[in-house]
Amino acid sequence: MPNYQYLGKGHKAIDGLEKLTGRARYVSDLKLPGMLHARPILSPYAHARIEAIDVDAARALPGVVAIYTAGDLPTRKKVINSRHSAVLAREQVLFRGQPVAVVLAETEAIARDAADMVEVHYTPLPAVVDLHQAAAPGAPVIWPHGLPKEGMDLTAAHAAVEKDVQAQERGPSNIHAENHFARGDAAAALAAADVVISHTYRTPIVHQSYLEPCAVLAEPTPLGDGLTLYCSTQGQFSLRDEVARIVGLPVRKVRVVPMTVGGGFGAKYGIIEALVAAAALQVGRPVRMVLTRSEDFLTTTPAPATVIVLKTGARRDGTLIAIQARVLLDNGVFPFTIGGILGILLGGYYKCENVQIDCYEVFTNKPQAGAYRAPGAPPATFALESNIDELAHALGLDPLEFRLKNAAETGDPMGNNDAWPNIGLRQCLERMREHPLWQGRVAGGAAAHNGVTEGIGIAVGGWPCGMSPAAAVCHADSDGTIRVHVGSVDISGVNSSLVLVAAEIIGVAPEQVELVQGDTQTGPFAGPSGGSMTTYSVSGAVANAAREVRNKLLALASDQLEAAIDDLELVDGKVQVKGVPASATPIGKLVSIAESKAGGPGPIVGEGRAAVEENAPGFVVHLARVRIDTTTGQVTPLEYVAVQDVGFALNPTMVLGQIHGGVIQGVGWGLHEAMIYDEYGQLLTGSFMDYDLPKIDTVPTVEAILVENPAPHGPFGARGIGEPPITAGAAALANAVRNAVGARITEAPIRAEAVWRALQA
Repeated sequence: MPNYQYLGKGHKAIDGLEKLTGRARYVSDLKLPGMLHARPILSPYAHARIEAIDVDAARALPGVVAIYTAGDLPTRKKVINSRHSAVLAREQVLFRGQPVAVVLAETEAIARDAADMVEVHYTPLPAVVDLHQAAAPGAPVIWPHGLPKEGMDLTAAHAAVEKDVQAQERGPSNIHAENHFARGDAAAALAAADVVISHTYRTPIVHQSYLEPCAVLAEPTPLGDGLTLYCSTQGQFSLRDEVARIVGLPVRKVRVVPMTVGGGFGAKYGIIEALVAAAALQVGRPVRMVLTRSEDFLTTTPAPATVIVLKTGARRDGTLIAIQARVLLDNGVFPFTIGGILGILLGGYYKCENVQIDCYEVFTNKPQAGAYRAPGAPPATFALESNIDELAHALGLDPLEFRLKNAAETGDPMGNNDAWPNIGLRQCLERMREHPLWQGRVAGGAAAHNGVTEGIGIAVGGWPCGMSPAAAVCHADSDGTIRVHVGSVDISGVNSSLVLVAAEIIGVAPEQVELVQGDTQTGPFAGPSGGSMTTYSVSGAVANAAREVRNKLLALASDQLEAAIDDLELVDGKVQVKGVPASATPIGKLVSIAESKAGGPGPIVGEGRAAVEENAPGFVVHLARVRIDTTTGQVTPLEYVAVQDVGFALNPTMVLGQIHGGVIQGVGWGLHEAMIYDEYGQLLTGSFMDYDLPKIDTVPTVEAILVENPAPHGPFGARGIGEPPITAGAAALANAVRNAVGARITEAPIRAEAVWRALQA
């Protein structure tokens, strides 16, 4: 790789001090004159008819300004076809936690008390909760006349990597969409295979568990013909468009100001914004809603549960020849289409001529499913990599060498038969093969000693990575500062990398670069911050804007120094004739000349755009070492190695942080997390007291190893890096458990009871 001055070297987060000292401003920190506090009234039933809503007692409480039901808001005639458009329930509630009414009051305490006084009379109706029952013929149909049509749900933006995947609709049925991928003849290949592995894998509904619950403040214009939204959002432009559509305003009349995001992981594309916007427009005052943790669990969009029936077949020489899968996805009461991504990954990690993947997306009376960091990849990888490991065991082959023999390479087909662009899976496997932990493993796991046994497992994972057009503006100031204006939302430290890009190209220290995050009125366009697309897309726009500024500075200096542009260089914020430091002129002085000289050239401003046409997938290989208490089955992860193709690490500090965070979330998928509903659709794990997350004393030490396989179209060769680290965690842990106890656990999270039973068998 080239020897850059700033890029490829670790730099601290530019907003780290603000967050550490509490100076960063979140939605809950905002207060506007006349602001009201909003509290939602959520349905206690998964399915029920609303008979009456009695608000008289609550409305009489001093400090209560308004209580709205669905018929009171400007959204009352809008089609309900997504969680975001389901502002308030009308005749029926369709999931536990669906908003039925909203209270507006002068203080948060009054709003909370009034919400407790609202009486909603329901007639409970049968709820379709179980995924298999919902998909079965004859099940009660949640949308008997089909889902109303009007646009696409906003959360699907996170899954925009599903290139050319068309969902097939059917009805009346709870199976609302299907995706079918095929090549060759999987059934015939399985029949001819020397070894066939068949298992059913289950993963639960998983919450994103961000620190900051969903929050929004809506401020209407004095005339009530527009509004400003202050949001914890991952996609300000798409959110603006969606809210404008739902509340019936022109897009130009809706301004979205993104605030500091206290964690998103795919969940903050739009949930309560339209409700708060509609309430603010109706009451004519600013309205703020900050969900409680319990409300957030009940009414937001977690990752869907999956059931994957998977068969894989191989020849005796270790050639993978068949993959056959049937996938059920629990999408809740509204659609969330990730079946295509599951199919792409299930049929795309390995070279395989015979693939049949059938994905069915199912409605149930639960909250709409949504994106969670690499949506669909953790369950797909859990299933596939568990089966691949079993094939290697059955064939008596080294699990890594088996994967290496069959690993997909650039140009091989994905599950949808499109060719993989440049990928580095093989390089990651080769790097892991050299690691001492893998070299020193025991084939059958460590023998039990003093009630403890250990195991080591590996798994590959990957993500197609998204892409979106983006723009940026770069402006040089007379004090030498370079201001970079972007419209992307920073949820991962990407702004710190954008600063390095501008600094490297222009030739100034990173401390001289100021990153300005604009809103939907002041910032240049950028796509949502998700799908590992921000670095890949926005960095290119910043680079192009910075190059334009650099070229203008050199052209101006050429006149001032009477030297050809090719004879000039920009070093440490100064332009000089190459090899002649005495000629150095600070860029601030050049800017002053440009801004004061009659007839031009005027302010030094550069505009940059990027619209890449090819994804830059990210692949990983993960290794986990676990210890198992043979008396209880308790699994404790001890060491973890994550090898990842990052293309080129613009800022290794941020990249390593992303990998470490993704690994821990993968441990959560593998060993801890599950949203559990009873047969009536009641959530049993609706707080952090019940919902088990990895804790500091239950996570392993993590070693991250960066493989730099430059992306052909990425800025400086960079790839998106946020999604891949979570993909392989559950599978690597499951394979480590298999290595330790000799039995396959097929349900995540891996519970101690399941491991204990495997030890007794």
